[in-house]
Amino acid sequence: MLRLALVAALMLAPAETSIPLHAGGRVTADGRFGWPGVYFEGRFKGTSVTVSVEAGEDHLAVLIDGVERAVLKKPGKVQRRFEGLADGEHVIRVEKLTESQSGYSRMLGITTDGTALAPPMHARRVEFIGDSHSVGYGDTATVRDCTGEQVHDTTDTQRAFGPLLAKKWDADYRVIAFSGRGVVRNYAGGNPGETLPVLYARAIPGEPAPAVQDDWQPQLVVINLGTNDFSTPVHAGEAWKDDAALHADYRAKYVAFVRQLQGANPAARFLLMGAPAFIADVRTVATATGATAVAVPQLEFTACHFHPSLKDQQTMAALVEDAARTLK
Repeated sequence: MLRLALVAALMLAPAETSIPLHAGGRVTADGRFGWPGVYFEGRFKGTSVTVSVEAGEDHLAVLIDGVERAVLKKPGKVQRRFEGLADGEHVIRVEKLTESQSGYSRMLGITTDGTALAPPMHARRVEFIGDSHSVGYGDTATVRDCTGEQVHDTTDTQRAFGPLLAKKWDADYRVIAFSGRGVVRNYAGGNPGETLPVLYARAIPGEPAPAVQDDWQPQLVVINLGTNDFSTPVHAGEAWKDDAALHADYRAKYVAFVRQLQGANPAARFLLMGAPAFIADVRTVATATGATAVAVPQLEFTACHFHPSLKDQQTMAALVEDAARTLK
């Protein structure tokens, strides 16, 4: 796992000590991150801690000992100090809430007036691959009619089914998900050639540069892809002559993608989620790859643009947890 020992690029108090950080999710060596659900954890003994970040459009939650102390909303380059803590050991955590399909944010560093300790460690590792349902697109909204800004501001990946379940398990997690993307076809046929399997290798979603190989080896990989492949009819000019051709291509490309991931993660078990419209295809892929299919029932879809609500996210977390219990 990536360990960051960043020195904040902003002006720091002379007595501040840099805290080594554990980075969850894809983070570059210089602290940049763009995929959803990224988080940073550190431990220290002292009465104050300073978080230094550079974030354009993202919202970042700051938690101390599991309690949310602030949400930094599109803060730019900022240094936020938290004082008056009990003189003892503390865990500091910074979580990315929003989705950024272009650009990135950067962790500049976390410092303390006290003593830096080794970051928290988690024995279990889970990776979640998907689309807007895995991102938590507008999941905290209570209405379906949302502007683009409202979608951004009501998206909380940390309350999507993946992070919900990983936190319950006290597991490290990665969320490699991008709203509107599919296995072979994106929503309404948009952005052809830039499906999730193509984006998967990137360090930052909106940049072509691949991620640097690290020691991330998940024990469980959960994939939820297919909604965007099939939610809109195939139209003239697309690569498939009809719906049957699309389904066949989906199955073939999905099998190839799963096998690619299995080659990179030979010890991992795989769960493939599927909604009623395409669960038959998912079951075919699961049979071909030795994965386990997870049928997702009809959900409420009361969040932005008919997306899963917080209740739906909890339902999906429970489904994945139940399915994971059956794996050997």
